[in-house]
Amino acid sequence: MKMTSGKIPIGSLLVLLVLLTITEGISLRGLGMELRCRCIQTESRRIGRHIGKVEIIPANSHCEETEIIATLKRTGQEVCLDAEAPWVKKVIARMMSSRMR
Repeated sequence: MKMTSGKIPIGSLLVLLVLLTITEGISLRGLGMELRCRCIQTESRRIGRHIGKVEIIPANSHCEETEIIATLKRTGQEVCLDAEAPWVKKVIARMMSSRMR
């Protein structure tokens, strides 16, 4: 690649932009800051016995919905749960009551 004075090759500029984008995304996520909703689709079918852990993310400035993310026991896969599903409400109620004891 031949450089003339004061000009940066397009390829180098693109690589730099990609690296800045990747590192910025990593640093924000590492700080626990999400800039969008994590859940695109939610699961309303009963999967209660397969759940190992549940994380509740309250509505915030980046996502208007409360998100409920379950981690499955066997696979470790994260599944977004439908907060309005009756069985999900029961799971959350049990979690809250066990924390208050």
